[in-house]
Formats: sequence, C-alpha cells, structure tokens
Amino acid sequence: MRILNRLLLVVALVLLACPAFAGAKDPLFINLTSDDSHRALMAISFGQGQMERGHPLTVYLNDKAVLVASKKNAAQFAEEQKLLSGIAAKGGTVLVCPMCSKKFGVAEADFITGAKLTSPDITGPALFKDNTKTLSW
Repeated sequence: MRILNRLLLVVALVLLACPAFAGAKDPLFINLTSDDSHRALMAISFGQGQMERGHPLTVYLNDKAVLVASKKNAAQFAEEQKLLSGIAAKGGTVLVCPMCSKKFGVAEADFITGAKLTSPDITGPALFKDNTKTLSW
C-alpha cells in the first residue's frame, strides 16, 4: 500500500509540473484595448505570427483600440492597419466593439478593410470555441 501511495504521489507531481501545451491548430483570441501604437503593434504582430503557424486568429478591438481601426487615424496607425487588413485578407477575423466605436466616434464607414462591427453573436463563438487561447493587451 505504501508503494502505491508513493507511486500515486509521484504521478500527481509529474502531472502538476507539466506545462499546459497549446495544440498545433488551437484558435487564438486577442483582446486589444490600447491605442498605444507600440502595444497595438505588439499584439497584432504576435497574432499574425501565430496565424502564420496555423492558429485561427481573432483580434478583438475594444476600448480605445477601436481608434486603430479607423481610416481617419491612418497616419498614426499605418503599420498596425496594414497588418490588421492583411490578417483579415488571409482568413483571420478583426472585430470592433460597437459600444466602444460609438463612445470614441469611430463610424463603421471609417473602418479599415477587413474590420467588422461585432455583436455577442459573432464575438461569443470566436471567444468560446473549444481550445481557444486568449491574450490581452
């Protein structure tokens, strides 16, 4: 009995010590809240890199990050907008919070190519899809 208890303890410790691994094709949901160009570029670039490695990508722009999606801010966010449009063109999803868009005066007509005004019916399935990993900036 003592040997069995020790064996179970060792197995439990090994399992608890093992890091969690993402599957090769697990979806990634990035929640971007910042209009800081460096933070936005980090988040978008990271997502793009994972998408290139086979992970389906959703970038959710909310709070001040909705400003990144506005063509009116092209001078400030040129690189970020180019990456976001490229992500959308390659099958990724770029979602923009409607409440935040209204708060910060970003009209849907001003969105960059590929960005979509979202709703709970769109955001929920992307966020809660099995095995989805999330990151926030």
